Order: sequence, then C-alpha cells, then structure tokens
Amino acid sequence: MMTRKTKIKICGIKDPDAMMAALESGADFVGLNFHPESPRYVDIEVAAYLASYVPKSVSIAGLFVDPDDRRLDEILTSVRLDIIQLHGRETPERVTSIKTIAGYPVMKALPVGQRDDLAQIELFAPVCDWLLLDAPGMGGGGKTFDWALLEGLKSPKPWMLAGGLTPENVAEAIQKLKPDAVDVSSGVESSRGVKDAGKIHAFIKAVKDQR
Repeated sequence: MMTRKTKIKICGIKDPDAMMAALESGADFVGLNFHPESPRYVDIEVAAYLASYVPKSVSIAGLFVDPDDRRLDEILTSVRLDIIQLHGRETPERVTSIKTIAGYPVMKALPVGQRDDLAQIELFAPVCDWLLLDAPGMGGGGKTFDWALLEGLKSPKPWMLAGGLTPENVAEAIQKLKPDAVDVSSGVESSRGVKDAGKIHAFIKAVKDQR
C-alpha cells in the first residue's frame, strides 16, 4: 500500500447525479468544461448550479481552451471556481496574464507523446500552480500515452496524470508514476460526455485503495 495520498479529479461533470457521485465518493477536484466544442460543455447557468453543490473542501476546476479576457471575466463573475485549467495553445506569457487578471491558481495541460515533450515542463512550471500531463489531442479523448516517458519524473510543481485512465488501469498508473493527482473524464462515462455514477465510484475506490 502507498502512504502517499494521490488526489482525485473527476472532470467534465454536466449534471447533478454525476456531481453527487463524485462528491459522495470523495473526489478532491471536480471539473467544469467551458469549451463549447466539447461534448462535456456546460453553460454558465448550469455550471453555477452545479458549483453550488460543492463544499469548500473540494476544488472546482474550470476548463478553458485559449480563453479571451472577456470570456474569463464572464464566467468567473458567475461561477465559483478554485483553479483555472488551460487546455489550449496558451504560452507561458499568456498563462501569467490569465493568472494575474483572474487572481486564481492555474493548471496547464501539456500533451506528452514523446520524451522531447517533457521540455514543456521547464517552460510552464514557473508560471503554473499545477501541471496536467495528458495524451496528445484535446482532453477527454480516452487515449493513454506511453507512461514510461514519465517514470522517475521529478516535477518542480504538483502534477496530475490524465489520458485514458479508467477504474481498471488507474492503480497501475499510480504505482508506476506516483503522480500527485489523477484526472479522469471519458474513463467514467457510459457514452461520450455522459458520466456513469457506478464508474465514478469504482474509479475513486481504485485510487483510494492505493493510499
């Protein structure tokens, strides 16, 4: 058994049933997706309603893709968020700007398809509070990547592992890589964009069993 507590994030929540499943099972983070092209997109009114369920002990991440300042302000004034999650082509300079303007911690998603991609960590770690290491492509695609690329990783900032995690493989991922947190979306869905409460419970249990 591991004594280190790996945090758990359930991303792409769109409805109260999924939110309650995540909260009741013990998620540390829940994610609301504000990218209109995603099947997990939630509008501001729904997001605000879902956020009202979340106790202060659980962090709410807002997922954005290359947001402009107006879009950020529109959402941040209406929805409780605790961390901004960036999944676009934001530069370190833009990440710094967003963090300054919003006044929130920032997590930057970095696609990892080959060892050279790890060079991004040095660029973004100084301006981020968390790093999210994910499979190439838009998040929530359900694809894993070569975990061997991350074995022995010494990140200067806390990092989350994402990309194709499921209740069946998350224990192996934790044992091999020892991430600070794991992030799941499609791996706990019954169909694209539709969360499954049973899979959420199973995923969180699988992580907790490693603690």
